[in-house]
Amino acid sequence: MPVEEKYRVSATATGGRDGRSKTSDGALDLKLAVPKEMGGSGDGNNPEQLFAAGYAACFLGAMKAVSAKGPTKVPADATVTSTVGIGPRSEGGFGLTIGLEINLPGVDRAAAEALVQQAHQVCPYSNATRGNIDVGLKVV
Repeated sequence: MPVEEKYRVSATATGGRDGRSKTSDGALDLKLAVPKEMGGSGDGNNPEQLFAAGYAACFLGAMKAVSAKGPTKVPADATVTSTVGIGPRSEGGFGLTIGLEINLPGVDRAAAEALVQQAHQVCPYSNATRGNIDVGLKVV
């Protein structure tokens, strides 16, 4: 199904995991570095950090969009913590693991879990990973 774009951005990377990544509008310009755990200096950001930050923000936005149409409202102090891991796959190459920890203070657990499941159906990151990466969802 085609996507009717509401926004588009471009980013250019140079040097791979030990380089720079910049958006075309100049709003983001990051030094990149391989994490120490993978044999690098760790002196910069890495793609997994960027993915984790983007997914957490996007998922919280998806919850707010869903809650605007239903009875459960997302509290102002709600948080989503996204944990992204990278490692070798048994089939070869590398793969990602993802876990989302969702905190909705003051929201009934059943209502929170229902909201999280609805958000998981509309979040663009969830839709992009579905069928490719198992995403663990945990309401805390």
